[in-house]
Amino acid sequence: MNTGRNRQLLLVTGGSRGIGAATVRLAAGRGWAVAINYASAATAAEALVREIEAGGGEAAAFRADVADEAQVHALFAAVDARFGHGRLRGLVNNAGIVDVAARIEQMSAERVARIFAVNVVGSFACAREAVLRMSTRHGGAGGAIVNLSSRAAERGSAGIYADYAASKAAIDRFTVDLALEVAAEGVRVNGVRPGIIDTEIHAAAGLADRVREMSPTLPMQRAGTAEEVAQAILWLLSDEASYVTGAMLDVAGGR
Repeated sequence: MNTGRNRQLLLVTGGSRGIGAATVRLAAGRGWAVAINYASAATAAEALVREIEAGGGEAAAFRADVADEAQVHALFAAVDARFGHGRLRGLVNNAGIVDVAARIEQMSAERVARIFAVNVVGSFACAREAVLRMSTRHGGAGGAIVNLSSRAAERGSAGIYADYAASKAAIDRFTVDLALEVAAEGVRVNGVRPGIIDTEIHAAAGLADRVREMSPTLPMQRAGTAEEVAQAILWLLSDEASYVTGAMLDVAGGR
């Protein structure tokens, strides 16, 4: 395992809870230094930092709303200052939101704009900053980006959160196009599409019982875990996936 400043640096947006936190833990256990971005869950983020440091890892937490471009600039500058410019080798664009379950005619333009600002524009902005640091075109040493999409990008989410599904469809297209742009510059870009995963996101939509209700209808008769999604993310970040770029990996139990 790499130690100290020999560790490669990974930035995980929305890294304080759910799939983000599972990714942070797994990455730290595999020798990455981890920058944990959060928007509001400061207590959870700081607790995660302490947990990683207690295990001998290297981590720090950074508050930023990825929908705000100025905050994205500040986030990457702070990460550079804390860990050293040139160490970034990985980005996981995990930050994402849903709103309460609704039909399309019930959705305000403000709601839809906020969903796209966080889920799509935030991912674009963070990927841009990562490419500027990792691409050989810009003097970097290469790296990998993993964007979190959703099976909803293909299956849709009519009557629940079609805006969220549409934002994730945009992430799919963005992932492939960015991968093609930087494929010859030492940067791989891939996406992960989770299915029904047992995290807090369902409660945020006012559907706290969704995992329990959906589980019997799924091919594997259960929801997935955040840790199972994190395993896929870490594989795509690793050298084991060295010839994988522009790919979308479904982690959905066959759904």
